[in-house]
Amino acid sequence: MFKAFRWKPAYRQIIVNAVSPQFNLWRGMHSRTKKAMELIAKGFSALQEVERVINYCELNDKRLIPMLRAAKQNFELALEADNSNTHARYWLSKVHLKYHFCPGANKAVGAALLVEAAEMGNPDAQYDLGCHLRAENPYAQSEQQAFYYLEKAVDQLHPGALYLLGAVYLTGDCVSQDISSAIWCFHRASEKGHAGAAISYGSLLLAGVQLPESLTKFNVKKTSSNKKLRKDSGSGEYNPVEMAREQFEIAANAGCDLGLKWLKLLDEEEKEKEKGGSSS
Repeated sequence: MFKAFRWKPAYRQIIVNAVSPQFNLWRGMHSRTKKAMELIAKGFSALQEVERVINYCELNDKRLIPMLRAAKQNFELALEADNSNTHARYWLSKVHLKYHFCPGANKAVGAALLVEAAEMGNPDAQYDLGCHLRAENPYAQSEQQAFYYLEKAVDQLHPGALYLLGAVYLTGDCVSQDISSAIWCFHRASEKGHAGAAISYGSLLLAGVQLPESLTKFNVKKTSSNKKLRKDSGSGEYNPVEMAREQFEIAANAGCDLGLKWLKLLDEEEKEKEKGGSSS
């Protein structure tokens, strides 16, 4: 009975008619998203070119205008293609806010776009908005709003937000001082290659700050076979100097000169210890 039902043309047409609108809707959404991402890539490429040359010319140099105009137009076209795209909103807001000399740039429009992108869940926008609120408005309500958006970005493990929130917890600025939370933030940001977080994390390790239990358990599982990181006592704890060295290597690999200086200092101290041990 089911075979006869399946192969009757009339029923096949009903099934096709039922599925076709949903498929066409999905295909249309996919096409718009793809088109928007292509336009965003073009706009981002133009902005990268601006960033490459902007330090070697005046801000109002006419040679920058064509690239900025191209970036702005591509981000606007991306929003027209897919109005729900938060990346297009965020980058268009950057053009309006950062490059005020771009033709058609408007700080009010940029601020509105940044807030929209943050409310729609873009972590870069949430981080930038939190920084703007924290830096430009000293009022207590603005501090709370800044902290709100930074926490939203931290929930999505944004490295910059993790580092900034770690610094806030470390200093106790506008929140209760919490060293464990600060270390956790620096640890997660360092995992994503943030040089500042790696330097802060390594410095705290050298200062003898005790790691939270959640991190020590994680590290034991992660590198249980690495004997170099263990203390000579044979315990499950880690050698803070070697852990700090790992962090400074992350910073150095990210291009941070301070990471290289720390590594050089650790190498010199290690050589001095070896000399002292051999002489005795």
